[in-house]
Amino acid sequence: MLGMSMLLFSFVVQSDVDELIKAFKTANSEQVSNHFNNLIDLVLPGKEEIKNMGKNQASIALKIFFEENGIKGMDILSQREAGSAMYLAGKMVGKNKSYNVTVWLNEKEGKHFISTLRINTAQ
Repeated sequence: MLGMSMLLFSFVVQSDVDELIKAFKTANSEQVSNHFNNLIDLVLPGKEEIKNMGKNQASIALKIFFEENGIKGMDILSQREAGSAMYLAGKMVGKNKSYNVTVWLNEKEGKHFISTLRINTAQ
């Protein structure tokens, strides 16, 4: 019985990360924003890092960035776990540029939430 519940818990935890990865791959800023913590640190190309940005404000900023840059999707290049935290790195493709993306997630109440999102223009 314990083994079954551990298996189910692992599936649920991985499922929320899979949803986030799918949202990045399909360039769905709204779905990405659903995984934001209440406060996040956000870096967008050409802008200063904003620490402790509210979820709603960060959602709007990300949506505008996706629209203005014609974001088409993202390939995940690295995915690592460290305790209750997870790190994702990838390359995002826009209409004229590519971007390096790093995402730091923390687990809260059995789900992973984005606490830091950095998007920088690829060289």
